[in-house]
Amino acid sequence: MFTQLRTAGFIYPCTCSRKDVHAAISAPHESSPIAIATDEQPYPGTCRPANLSREENTRRTSWSRENFNWRFHVPHLEKLSFIDGHFGEQYATTDHDFGDFIVWRKDDQPSYQLACTVDDAAMGITEVVRGADLLLSTFRQILLYRAFKFAEPAFYHCPLMLNKFGIRLAKRYDSLSLRTLRAEGRTPAEIRANWR
Repeated sequence: MFTQLRTAGFIYPCTCSRKDVHAAISAPHESSPIAIATDEQPYPGTCRPANLSREENTRRTSWSRENFNWRFHVPHLEKLSFIDGHFGEQYATTDHDFGDFIVWRKDDQPSYQLACTVDDAAMGITEVVRGADLLLSTFRQILLYRAFKFAEPAFYHCPLMLNKFGIRLAKRYDSLSLRTLRAEGRTPAEIRANWR
């Protein structure tokens, strides 16, 4: 899959670290509603071939897939949409709501976006159900489905379980786990009673 994307010109090597990307996007700019909701800003395009010299682009054509992140070059300001089974029609604009994204990591492993797309297509998945926090990932994966000429599945994004402050339950926020609730003596019926 990597070779197919590279040969077709969909991806390019990126030497930017997370720190580099954060520094480049920390300048004042207008954020999209999706970017604000997901706490994510589009990749600024530092390593895009169009932003590099001819000499640097020539040098990078010989690079192997190891030791570099490889980004998918999203089309400029393309409006994307899909019908979500729960939330209805969803829209995003490339380079505004999300930018070039990593499809191959420098540890020589596929990214989440690439792995999901290729695995689902290989297994003939026709319906994808996942959390609402992955809505933005769906737009990235739609671009990958198109690049590979795979049939796109239907998508259904479930609302997330939130705490009393409206923050999603997640380990990164030290949310209570079911194990913890059980250890406190809470029954499944008591836990379900608090769901909204």
